Amino acid sequence: MDIRHRLDPEMKAALVESQRLYGSQVLDWRDLATMREAYERERRFWNREGPALAEVKDFAIPGPYGSIPLRLLRPARDKLLPALVFLHGGGYVLGNLDTHDRIMRLLAAKSGAAVLGIDYRLAPEHKFPTQLDEIAATLDWLTKEGRGVGVDAVRLALGGDSAGAHLSLGTAVGLQGKPPAIKALLLYYGSYGLADSMSMRLCANDLDGVKPSDLAFYRDSYVRGPRDHEDRRLDCLAADLAGLPPAYILALEFDTLRDDSLTLAELLGRAGVPCRLTRHDGVLHGYLHYNRMIPKAMQAIEEGAAALRDWLF
Repeated sequence: MDIRHRLDPEMKAALVESQRLYGSQVLDWRDLATMREAYERERRFWNREGPALAEVKDFAIPGPYGSIPLRLLRPARDKLLPALVFLHGGGYVLGNLDTHDRIMRLLAAKSGAAVLGIDYRLAPEHKFPTQLDEIAATLDWLTKEGRGVGVDAVRLALGGDSAGAHLSLGTAVGLQGKPPAIKALLLYYGSYGLADSMSMRLCANDLDGVKPSDLAFYRDSYVRGPRDHEDRRLDCLAADLAGLPPAYILALEFDTLRDDSLTLAELLGRAGVPCRLTRHDGVLHGYLHYNRMIPKAMQAIEEGAAALRDWLF
């Protein structure tokens, strides 16, 4: 299905700008170093003009595979704040704290909560469950040391976009019944376990980096082998979801992963988990980055911030 003519004008304009930023260079997943460089270069434009905050601090903590780089963004000084632990998207193979800095700044400014970004190790150099182990180590560090950086470790949320949303949900599934108790989930258009779906078949395109061949590359880069798919932290839709914290879920009309979000919301509802599902029409996967040009993308950030205010304060 050709979806180009059905996209919002703002989405079309953002795609034109993104293509201009990428330039005419031919990119191929077989040259991942070049892909990463191009992705980071393109994201610099979208990360400009983020809101000023009271404190932005980069530091590192010990982790199971070496130091874990973190970025703490605080909208207020001298105050113990709840925090969103944020996991960036990028198919597990791309991205870092800088590629998602503006999104983190906006969530902190609009929610009033601190945001702690984790620069987790990327695949395929580091396979599942490396990333989940680093997130768990960061949460454990927060329970012990959070007060020292102004974070109230009994009021924590997990969230992210795309692969970051999957990592957030997978971490929550793995922590069920264990400390720390996560109070909320912020899940922007993630992949949660569907191997096939109507949205994958109808919305596949060359515009947003999540056509079936892209998804296969991300999956194969991330997992060690077929047995990993038996782990419910990976195949979250097959997990027992009862007891998970309240979740905000964003689904996008022309996202190949749309049905993952819709299915997750349905399963959470059946499990008795409070869920706020919103669907934004006329847009593609990854559009949160384009909030400088797409008003609805800013609306999605405001919706997530409102959920954090309701569930953390």
